[in-house]
Amino acid sequence: MRIALIGYGEVGRIFGEDLAAAGHELAAYDVQLRTEACRSLAEHAAAHGVRLAKSHADAVRVAELVISAVTASQSVAAATACARALPEGSFFLDFNSVSPAAKLSGARQVSGWGGRYVEAAVMASVPPYRLRVPLLLGGPDATLLAPVLEYLGFASKVASSEFGVASATKMCRSVVVKGLEALLIESFTAARHYGVEDAVIASLMETFPGVDWEQQAAYFFQRVIEHGRRRGEEMREAAATVRDAGLEPWGATGTAARQSWTAELADAGLFGQLGTPGFAKSADWRTEADRILRRGTNIDEGAMR
Repeated sequence: MRIALIGYGEVGRIFGEDLAAAGHELAAYDVQLRTEACRSLAEHAAAHGVRLAKSHADAVRVAELVISAVTASQSVAAATACARALPEGSFFLDFNSVSPAAKLSGARQVSGWGGRYVEAAVMASVPPYRLRVPLLLGGPDATLLAPVLEYLGFASKVASSEFGVASATKMCRSVVVKGLEALLIESFTAARHYGVEDAVIASLMETFPGVDWEQQAAYFFQRVIEHGRRRGEEMREAAATVRDAGLEPWGATGTAARQSWTAELADAGLFGQLGTPGFAKSADWRTEADRILRRGTNIDEGAMR
């Protein structure tokens, strides 16, 4: 198949590797191509036979399937930029973690120019599963796309023929999952300050005996430090989802603030450089918590809200 990847970050590159290895013709576009990150993206694309496009339109002009995996804040903009150039009848699969309202907005853009928009809700972390990450599909054309995705190697399930059902499932799940990440970082870092982290973990293990809290903490710290900015954007979409349901999203907005705050620390170099032992790869979360305690006050928490 002729497939376009809009967004060539972690998810886009994983899909690019697997789909190219299966012999599909791939083009990719990412706004990071305009920045210093261009070299690493170009090297990766060349190594896997992915053509880097010059624009959204250049990437999708002959695509049978477009996979949009951008940051949440760019979801609707990406759909808008692709819509006019997308061949009539081609599928636009929106992988982005955004609110039902944002998905509906993207669908209007794509459908208005003859494309077939399908929303996808990613229900687990992509790296461990790769193409087999569990997906919920939504929209009138979801049942048509499902066998195509199965052929490509994806693990998808149609949630609804209506837009918003799959994304609402994802967003409500994110309130819990991303909230747990933020809560654990906040709790364990504070516990480290007071020297009570072992007592807190012991108590949690007694209450929730099925969870390895040491391992969970190391993983949560790693993922938030490395992807906190993207997670913060996702949680702002989750907050919009909760607000649209008539509830004040106190938990979701707090989670967004903590995720974004951690990303600011990472951008400031607190955790070292990507690829070095100190960057989000410590087997002991205490290493990262101590760094936050030493320098975290340099970032204005109030400004992140």
